Amino acid sequence: MSTPFPFTAVVGQDDLRLALLLNAVSPAVGGVLVRGEKGTAKSTAVRALSALMPEVDVVSGCRFSCDPDAPDPGCPDGPHAPGAFASRPARMVELPVGASEDRLVGALDIERALAEGVKAFEPGLLADAHRGILYVDEVNLLHDHLVDLLLDAAAMGASYVEREGVSVRHAARFLLVGTMNPEEGELRPQLLDRFGLTVEVAASREPDQRVEVVRRRLAYDDDPAGFAARWADEEAAVRARIVAARELLPSVRLGDGALRQIAATCAAFEVDGMRADIVMARTATALAAWAGRTDVLAEDVRQAALLALPHRRRRNPFDAPGLDEDKLDETLEEFGGSDGDGPDGDGDDDPDPGPGGGPGGQPEPDDAPQGDGDAAARPEAGEGGEPQPSGGGGEQSPARAAEPFRTKVLSVPGLGEGAAGRRSRARTEHGRTTGARRPRGALTKLHLAATVQAAAPHQRARGRSGPGLVVRRDDLRQATREGREGNLVLFVVDASGSMAARQRMSAVKGAVLSLLLDAYQRRDKVGLVTFRGSAADVALPPTSSVDAAAVRLESLPTGGRTPLAAGLLRAHEVLRVERLRDPARRALVVVVTDGRATGGPEPVALAGRAARLFAADGTASVVVDCESGPVRLGLAGRLAGELGGTAVTLDELRADSIAGLVKDVQATRRAA
Repeated sequence: MSTPFPFTAVVGQDDLRLALLLNAVSPAVGGVLVRGEKGTAKSTAVRALSALMPEVDVVSGCRFSCDPDAPDPGCPDGPHAPGAFASRPARMVELPVGASEDRLVGALDIERALAEGVKAFEPGLLADAHRGILYVDEVNLLHDHLVDLLLDAAAMGASYVEREGVSVRHAARFLLVGTMNPEEGELRPQLLDRFGLTVEVAASREPDQRVEVVRRRLAYDDDPAGFAARWADEEAAVRARIVAARELLPSVRLGDGALRQIAATCAAFEVDGMRADIVMARTATALAAWAGRTDVLAEDVRQAALLALPHRRRRNPFDAPGLDEDKLDETLEEFGGSDGDGPDGDGDDDPDPGPGGGPGGQPEPDDAPQGDGDAAARPEAGEGGEPQPSGGGGEQSPARAAEPFRTKVLSVPGLGEGAAGRRSRARTEHGRTTGARRPRGALTKLHLAATVQAAAPHQRARGRSGPGLVVRRDDLRQATREGREGNLVLFVVDASGSMAARQRMSAVKGAVLSLLLDAYQRRDKVGLVTFRGSAADVALPPTSSVDAAAVRLESLPTGGRTPLAAGLLRAHEVLRVERLRDPARRALVVVVTDGRATGGPEPVALAGRAARLFAADGTASVVVDCESGPVRLGLAGRLAGELGGTAVTLDELRADSIAGLVKDVQATRRAA
């Protein structure tokens, strides 16, 4: 077994280490989600924590790690006789992104259950992680139904497996830790809220600290055992401190003053529901125990708010998580209780007394503010006019996006087999049952009626004499199900001079931003191709991070000619490469343009030939018609015909406009 990197040797990342240690002291805090760029010791710190966890006593021979002092009365391996037990280190179980549902929750042997009436259950990772750590790297890439199962088990402390009337329940209490890189996509807000604490990590910009990181990593790689031995005393000290804090935790008093501060803080920051209040209370209590105190102080409440609230304040996926610390201090001061000390802005308890630790607070990387363009620098052009000089080669400062809105549902026709999502119809593991087939590999979803129908004609030949049904492996049938898949939504945006009137470009950006929000909610990958001047650019290669697409859209420059053919050809090449990487994921191309094509010889004919490439491939497409003014040329509709897709105007893209149109038609029919 490899020697893990010592937890106390991690340089800096104080908030990350503190959040992990608080969960080790009090698993009721609810786990921690670690967000940050790649190469910031997220996984290293999580794996190192397992070596600090106190050993656990388990019933000998129990596959579900029952506590001998309080065995689970419903344990599938029970009932347990008193006596034999063993001590072992707390486990750290890793859940792979590509894991199946059976691997997570366990699997029942359906064949034995039907033929013999035996509950033959093979435990999954949730059982392995009981009374230990369950670690999910890249949790944002985990399928939604697995995340739901995971968080439900974490909340209830138990896992339930039910298949065709046969059910198994076992205890599953663990410290849940997830890590993610926001550039690769976000978690849904509902799932974010289920994590107790969230920590943002970033690489230090201090040269001395970076040097120390490299020095320690090289020393560890040269001699892992020797490096760990040099940190053994620090590791033992932190391990002892965790044990002491656990013993002290039941004695910590959460007074009315601290509770009032917690409630006032959650109300001031307008977090939804009551989970934040409960998590803050548990975190503040764990902070006091970690500090060796029996009273919760205002500094504990402040630190708890910084860890428990930022990810609960997001109103849409493009809001950056964070907390206004000045507002936090004002709230704590206003509602300070008699049993608190009032905020001093410096209540961090450094969990690492060893050398090389960073300062009390890890500096957050500065977020570049999103500019709103030079709104006053130049007059706005009219709706139908060209804002550029006659040469058409100038460039305008970016226009701000209009307010997003709920969009009409755009989907890919047919039935796919791509990654689970919420856009287009697909054959999936979850959804409504549509038929049955012979299983390919392990049986996961039994179609009971089809199985009985397959076994029934052979009962006499198999010597059936009693009431039971004689079922063999060949009789089993897998249920086929239909659900929804996520698609690759590739935006091809016209940023030329014909689109550059600020009012129109603002509306166009608002429409694309609305479609991006829809893609986020439907679990799509997105990409962004823009064209202007004489060429097309891949502003964002296909990614799961709609946040990144929104940032690129906000800073999109406009001006110049309209190389429509170049934009379509570049989009076609992006799709060709993406099909090689992810052949099961179907694409939806959204072309945002007024349909004009200028520049170069025969630009209209060339654009038509490029569009027909998509039609030949059978790629689903939608043209968002941005043409405005009293005279309409219908160029976008013609382009949609060449693509083999459909065209919608900016107004028709709005879901409320579609609903209003339906209501008007229904009212007209009733009146007639």
